[in-house]
Amino acid sequence: MGGERKVYTLAEVSQHNNAKDCWLIIEGKVYDVTKFLEDHPGGDEVLLSATGKDASDDFEDVGHSSSARAMMDELYVGDVDTSTIPTKTKYTPPKQPQYEQDKTSDFVIKLLQFLVPLLILGLAFGVRFYTKSPA
Repeated sequence: MGGERKVYTLAEVSQHNNAKDCWLIIEGKVYDVTKFLEDHPGGDEVLLSATGKDASDDFEDVGHSSSARAMMDELYVGDVDTSTIPTKTKYTPPKQPQYEQDKTSDFVIKLLQFLVPLLILGLAFGVRFYTKSPA
């Protein structure tokens, strides 16, 4: 890693996105992982899917060993111009539909339409049972 460091844009690094020429951006550094694709324990698809973007989070989420981190020095080709990497956007959940209280009142009305006749019927049987005189 001696000498002057080469600085690449995201667009330049993104062109290296296949199994014959694969570069990744991790922590602001550019790595040519082409010769490592076949040996990667997670398979080549994992690395190929991380091309064209900042793969730092992907790399850290896996929890690589210190030997894997040391191996990165051999694959280093330069730095990335961080101004060419889009800023991470904060997740904004989709808007939820407004709660409609009209549906709640419809439910209460239907429930009352069912319960009130039952209560009247029960009251009629109760009154008839208690007012019946013993013979």
